[in-house]
Amino acid sequence: MKKILFFAAAVAFTGSSAAYAADAVEQIPQAPAAVEAVAPAFTWGGAYIGAHGGYAWENGDFRDAFGGTASGNFDGGRIGGFVGYNWQMSSGFVVGLEGDVNYDWNDKSFAPGFRAGTDFSGSVRGRVGYAMDRALIFAAGGWTATNGFVKGPGFDTDKTLNGWTIGAGVDYAFTDNVFARVEYRYNDFEDKNIGGIKADFDQHVVNVGIGVKF
Repeated sequence: MKKILFFAAAVAFTGSSAAYAADAVEQIPQAPAAVEAVAPAFTWGGAYIGAHGGYAWENGDFRDAFGGTASGNFDGGRIGGFVGYNWQMSSGFVVGLEGDVNYDWNDKSFAPGFRAGTDFSGSVRGRVGYAMDRALIFAAGGWTATNGFVKGPGFDTDKTLNGWTIGAGVDYAFTDNVFARVEYRYNDFEDKNIGGIKADFDQHVVNVGIGVKF
């Protein structure tokens, strides 16, 4: 009888141990699911620098002290560089400040021994735009200046011509740091007296550039 009771107890103990083990296996906690890393959103905020080239369509009107007048188109290529800083708002709007320096091949001979035009130029402009992810549509305006010169028989003079500029364009970022640009500008250098000749230059410009943001 004792053997039967001992055998029954052993069977019961073995069964309960197996059931407990099965429950323990069922209750093994699952490994936490891997969390996918989220890349930070692209932003136009920060400093940037770049270079551009393009073409300028420039018109010049001249009047001398004796009432003689002349005018001409001083179209030509240009090359330059720019540097600036953007602040991007949570709404997608971007504001910034930018400066540039250029060299324009805008000169012409349109009378015997008479040559005029502009060469070095630059500007400081405020910018406002709207960012659509990696595309930034912007408008810009501010101060501009160029070196105007007039050369003729017996004289060779130049003068800094101050004026204003306004324009618009698109920046597009190919990577987080490299972007391309296409823009249009209108520059008005107003009337200035250069060596006794009153000169009035205005300029339409198209620039294509590439920049690096930091």
